[in-house]
Amino acid sequence: MIDKPQDIFWRGKRVFLTGHSGFKGGWLALWLHKLGAIVHGFSLPPPTETNLFTLARVGDFIEHEIGDIRDLEKLKAAITKFKPDIILHLAAQAILRLSYTEPVETFAANVMGTVHVLEAARSTPSVQATLIVTTDKCYENVEQIWAYRESDAMGGHDPYSSSKGCAELVTAAYARSYFKTGGAVVASARAGNVIGGGDWAEDRLMTDVFAALMGNKKPDIRNPNAVRPWQHVLEPLFGYLRAVEHIWQYRATAPQAWNFGPRREDEAPVAQVVDYLCRKFGFEDGFSFVEDPLKLHEAKLLRLDSTKAEIELGWLPRLNLSKALDMTVEWRLAHRDGANMYAKTIEQISAFESSLVPTSALVASSI
Repeated sequence: MIDKPQDIFWRGKRVFLTGHSGFKGGWLALWLHKLGAIVHGFSLPPPTETNLFTLARVGDFIEHEIGDIRDLEKLKAAITKFKPDIILHLAAQAILRLSYTEPVETFAANVMGTVHVLEAARSTPSVQATLIVTTDKCYENVEQIWAYRESDAMGGHDPYSSSKGCAELVTAAYARSYFKTGGAVVASARAGNVIGGGDWAEDRLMTDVFAALMGNKKPDIRNPNAVRPWQHVLEPLFGYLRAVEHIWQYRATAPQAWNFGPRREDEAPVAQVVDYLCRKFGFEDGFSFVEDPLKLHEAKLLRLDSTKAEIELGWLPRLNLSKALDMTVEWRLAHRDGANMYAKTIEQISAFESSLVPTSALVASSI
């Protein structure tokens, strides 16, 4: 049986969370609050006018401030003042296509921002565990059919992917150089193509598809045959919580990294996901294929091997792709209908916690 997050571990822990105003950060902030943690968020303002942070009233349940991880002195001052036990670093420039037009900003946020977080962590005595969140795109992706393991080479064709590979190298260097046995520890977590309610970021598949379908329009898709490791946002977030519990307990000095990816049967092409969403909305016309006018490189195949997380953390994905998509649609329709989105978000977190089941009970994807 997969255990739930350890309420007794998180209760009263002081957690400094970067990126709390974003999609994943907002979900994590509310989950940590639910577990009894004392959370301080540090982030830029929400990136879109409609956003999870505002709709789910994240700021009502945590301490938070507007800040830029590229500003080392402000970041260090915030961490020093809060005196956290744990740092969870999620803040990033996370849009792949934007990295082509803003490479300097992307490298500054994703590489030097990570340096700044780790520099602040090593100079703050209260910090006992730091988790750096990157992406599945940190690997040197050669479009291989087998899944990437944590020991595979870092790389990246585009500025975003490269910046995340660099962030992993930075994390490993700091772990080896500054964090010793029995003291504070550092690790990283890799996941990607996360879906769920509350993501309105530009140039994301779900954002574009929902905007089209809710406007009764046919979605336009650039790469229908691209295979992605889809997963609901709560899957990797649970992995992050487990990873912190693990490094806190074992205090390993060797750099630690974990992949958090879906089961093989839930790695699906974009076309399959969009067709499913169209059916959910009763839209029978399907999608339109459109050529990318910029002709930017985007990976066609990317898979993660999460065996290490399964063995070391007891983490397993439990929501098949159809369930993950159903939860995402349910959240968006609740928002459309004027529901209390804090209550809806907590309801889905609670349902997810209750869904932890033995491996043998996990069912295959049905889309």
